[in-house]
Amino acid sequence: MTLTITLDTIDKVKNFVNIIFRFSGEADLRSGRYTVDAKSIMGIFSLDLSKPLDLELHGKPEEGLLEELKRFCV
Repeated sequence: MTLTITLDTIDKVKNFVNIIFRFSGEADLRSGRYTVDAKSIMGIFSLDLSKPLDLELHGKPEEGLLEELKRFCV
């Protein structure tokens, strides 16, 4: 499953990582040709956060995860 999100503030990045860390599956963030682990705050800060990012969830999202991620969706 792929979602397009924005993480244009430090607070959004921190909140996003706290939410996605509870996801038991793997998750990647993609900006252009660069892909990082979505659970890595340092990896996220290496991306161009001024543009929308593609969040790819590998596996079935737990109940409530997509609802929590809605605030980041474009």
